[in-house]
Amino acid sequence: MSRDKVIKENFTKLQQKSRAAWESLRERPLILVGTATCGRAAGALEILKVIKEELAKSGLEASVLEVGCMGHCYAEPLVTVYKPGFPPICYGYVTEGIAARLVQDFLGGDDPCLEFALAALEANDMVPAFTDFPRGMIEKNIILDKCGLIDPENIEHYIALGGYAALAGALGRDPGQVLEEIKASGLRGRGGAGFPTGRKWETCRLAPGEEKYVICNADEGDPGAFMDRAILESNPHQVLEGLAIAAYTVGARQGYFYIRAEYPLAVARVKKAIEQARQAGLLGTNILGSGFDFDVDVFQGSGAFVCGEETALIASMEGEPGLPRHRPPFPATAGLRGKPTVINNVKTLSYVPHIVERGARWLRETGTDGSPGTAVFALAGKVINTGLAEVPMGTTLREVVYDVGSGIPGGKAFKAVQIGGPSGGCLPESALDMPIDFDSLSQAGAMMGSGGMVILDEDDCMVEIARFFLDFTQKESCGKCTMCRLGTRQMLDILEAITRGQGKPGDIELLLELAEDVKAGSLCGLGKTAPNPVLSTIRYFRDEYEAHIKERRCPALMCQSLIAYYILPEKCERSCDACVGSCPVEAIYTNEDRIKVIDQQKCVKCASCLEACPPQYKAVIKLSPPELVNEMGA
Repeated sequence: MSRDKVIKENFTKLQQKSRAAWESLRERPLILVGTATCGRAAGALEILKVIKEELAKSGLEASVLEVGCMGHCYAEPLVTVYKPGFPPICYGYVTEGIAARLVQDFLGGDDPCLEFALAALEANDMVPAFTDFPRGMIEKNIILDKCGLIDPENIEHYIALGGYAALAGALGRDPGQVLEEIKASGLRGRGGAGFPTGRKWETCRLAPGEEKYVICNADEGDPGAFMDRAILESNPHQVLEGLAIAAYTVGARQGYFYIRAEYPLAVARVKKAIEQARQAGLLGTNILGSGFDFDVDVFQGSGAFVCGEETALIASMEGEPGLPRHRPPFPATAGLRGKPTVINNVKTLSYVPHIVERGARWLRETGTDGSPGTAVFALAGKVINTGLAEVPMGTTLREVVYDVGSGIPGGKAFKAVQIGGPSGGCLPESALDMPIDFDSLSQAGAMMGSGGMVILDEDDCMVEIARFFLDFTQKESCGKCTMCRLGTRQMLDILEAITRGQGKPGDIELLLELAEDVKAGSLCGLGKTAPNPVLSTIRYFRDEYEAHIKERRCPALMCQSLIAYYILPEKCERSCDACVGSCPVEAIYTNEDRIKVIDQQKCVKCASCLEACPPQYKAVIKLSPPELVNEMGA
């Protein structure tokens, strides 16, 4: 029997067994409970317990599975119910009481409890198709297509829905053919600057030497980013399959997942996926009878942001301090242990099985010419519907913020979006109609990065935002480069002085000069991009910097040194003591006219009084500059 037929026959047996198990599961009611980190934080494990207890009490038969994250983190805990005769229905904001009713009224009767439903995922005669998912018309799930719908700890579910078919197909082809497919697709790395994946693989494949490695970079450390974590918790086999195809293509026999230890659930599920793949003959020696040997281990990082950079990651794996190295040589020619090494992000590897199975032309049907495919974003900050969103490249920021994220809460005005993590940039309202792709973001002073998207509203001070992100990168600097170590420290000192009202004329110009020096004098991407939040906020919000420096005023009323709290006498209700009781430092007293007054010397500016003041009075206000309090007769 030919090698191709052996591979096909072995995989067909796996597929048939998995499909039979999957179909058997669907013959009776099936309840999916999202227990990724976002679900657990919202109480999903308690919901899971209630569902199991109610099933036991009622004597009803149903399969209950723990699944991953669908991306609708704002509505967690999420429960999806499959019942014969009904479409699958997804329920959000599930409480223990709602969970009990789903078992009693829906499984025990025929009431689908639509008052608690977010969406009927399909339509039939019993329930029409409907959806409250705000991203329905915008999102196009490729990487996230199985997330939240399969048990991530059961390889049969992934195989039954088409998983590992791409690996089996790749093993039956010449590695060079697989490489050409990846190159033709135009796939760009989803973890940073968007380097062409095919070129990286080709460099490694052509590098001399028999010993080569492939590494999945899951060291996700951006504030506000959680895409990689959610994917590994929800569908680890997709990433593992992509890593195996990469190994076959470049000629590697050993692979690694580099995952930060702060992701314990992701680590556990990846380890289980690796073990299950070994048992199924999809890892190890002679995979599917192809003659290809490949195995994978997990390396847990200690949480240093700089270790997301390829050469620092390699140094960490070799037992050295996580410090970046000079390039060239690049890892693709001299990486782990000096051997040719391909390092790809979680989302990049997740794309690989889809491209191999569907072809390069399929990927180019989505996105733009320069940025084919989709982008996965983590929506965080001042947005109504936080969570994950996968949209075609070229989708505008406005569509992501307002159509996917449902806009800004509390009726506040949109101010900016910080995109690309701490090394990205802050883009203003005028950029909302800009298409999202690698090149457009770069031209606007931001970057795609790993996909973090933090939404800011009118209450956010852009000088403070720049200070916050620079403080993060400055603390995460490894200190190897003088300009990164000292330049970012000096920039941070200037920003801190400005937010305290101690800025000086010329500070803006000095920040710009230092930013260029830090970019030019840094070895790795962390240092070269660290000034981006400062550069972009000066570019688009220079007036806020000038207000802080020239007027000692924070227009957004955010910088504590530049604000003060004041109680309006004409609005203060004399018999109300809400503000007095809320103050943790007893800074509020009643004067001789029985009006509440804030002692500015004692006030710690915690805003407790502002929050405690009854909305019908609105007697407590914030002012900037603080001197206005004295002018108003405090």
